[in-house]
Amino acid sequence: MKPEADIRVGSVLRIEKTSIHDGGGLRTVIFLKGCPLQCLWCSTPESQSPLLQKGYAADRCTGCGTCIENCPQGALAFSDDGRHVVTDPEKCNACFECVRRCPSRAMKSYGSLMTVAEVVREIAKDEIFYFHSGGGVTISGGEPLEQAEFVKEILLECRDRGIHRAVETSFFGPWEKIESLLPLLNLVHTDLKHPDPEEHRRLTGVDNRLILENIRKADASPYRFDLVLRTPLIPGINDSEEVLRKSAEFAKSLKKLKEVEFLAYHRLGLETYRNLGWDYPLEEIRTPDRETMLSKARFFKTMAPRVTVKINGILVTD
Repeated sequence: MKPEADIRVGSVLRIEKTSIHDGGGLRTVIFLKGCPLQCLWCSTPESQSPLLQKGYAADRCTGCGTCIENCPQGALAFSDDGRHVVTDPEKCNACFECVRRCPSRAMKSYGSLMTVAEVVREIAKDEIFYFHSGGGVTISGGEPLEQAEFVKEILLECRDRGIHRAVETSFFGPWEKIESLLPLLNLVHTDLKHPDPEEHRRLTGVDNRLILENIRKADASPYRFDLVLRTPLIPGINDSEEVLRKSAEFAKSLKKLKEVEFLAYHRLGLETYRNLGWDYPLEEIRTPDRETMLSKARFFKTMAPRVTVKINGILVTD
């Protein structure tokens, strides 16, 4: 099932309430589907495709066969050993009847089609929390630029309601799409994953030249918003002194920069990889401890002493 062409209908992965990690205060975060990057460490692999998807948690399956019996397309069957349910991708049309029927919730759906009005209705439910905490709405991904018109309509509605508006974007997309959103934003989070174009391509599937160009354009634009650079710090991947030095040089050049935030690599998406039947590419890498994160962040700060640096939202002092 593909998202409709109408810009007032979008492919939404999920909506999270009262988040404290995606901008100031308590926030409602709208996670969209569809992303042109395929980061090796992606913690939401179910957000990469713009299509609605089905997952299967084999460890929850009781083998009752309810999903197989009720699949309208006959796309499901037991595996040869009879221990799991397998899907024929040529027959499955993502109707999610198996998800609705599964008594053990082993079948899962990722994403739904929502109108702008439906999304804004969910955001508006938490307006009282925004008012008292200084929070608001954050549009995240996937990549919001993949559904820029849909995002713009949501931001317009939120602006009219006086709700603080933020976006989390890779900045990988046409400048025209970015420029259409900037006047409606109070806060922009964008990742600085790796400063080298070719290494960035190896890690994410695209090089970073367009991303860096768009960040510079946004920084030089007349629009008023705070800019936050985020770096997911992955041991042995992008945490060397050379990488941090180059990233610091770039950060120092930005006038709108509010802060740089280092996010500790984690493996919270592993279950979803299994549910989708995908291999996880960084199986051997573990989450860095706090002392390692502090060491890396403090080295970065020696290279850019005037830049505010945080680790997972916590301010790093000299």
